[in-house]
Amino acid sequence: MIKNFLQELRTQRWDDHRYYHHSRINQSLHFVSAASFLFAYAMLFFDPVVSALVGWLVSMTTRQAGHFFFEPRGYDHVNQATHEHKEEIKVGYNLQRKVVLMAIWALSPLVLYLDPTLFGLFTPWTSSADFMRQVAKVWLAVGIGGLLFRTVHLFFIRDVETGLVWMTKILTDPFSDLKLYYKAPLALMKGELIDPGLEKHVKHA
Repeated sequence: MIKNFLQELRTQRWDDHRYYHHSRINQSLHFVSAASFLFAYAMLFFDPVVSALVGWLVSMTTRQAGHFFFEPRGYDHVNQATHEHKEEIKVGYNLQRKVVLMAIWALSPLVLYLDPTLFGLFTPWTSSADFMRQVAKVWLAVGIGGLLFRTVHLFFIRDVETGLVWMTKILTDPFSDLKLYYKAPLALMKGELIDPGLEKHVKHA
């Protein structure tokens, strides 16, 4: 079972890389995201509020900006797949699902501002610092909730193993992204906008 789990993890990680990380800008932003996520992971043990703020304001925004604004959405000649096909087979959050998740994240401070108790869950904030710390707590809950929701969803639409593998992949992505994309910023500075190595790797995969 462990061997199958690790093989499925490698497959999900490879599919994510070859389908959704052609752009060197996207890869570079993922490198920044990975580094800041590792900082956020460490801060979880000291100050979860700071961890949530860094995780969402730096890690998630850079990561998703790469996908939304810089990743090509035309026909993928490397993988011989349309953008629509890739969105349909995406195991985790495709762009449509990400829009929903990011909308919840973006609107949650407004809800907290309009209802300082957040439906009775919080003591009303009395200062800007209190407000930001409570926002961070909400964002931490949104992050954990988004991870668990899609994991359990995959239990039903795929199988339990697929869900657990995807959750493991998401939690360990910062480590693998550092390894995968540490050369991307230098390649980008040299004027390379699309990773030329993907086509070679796909042909030999």
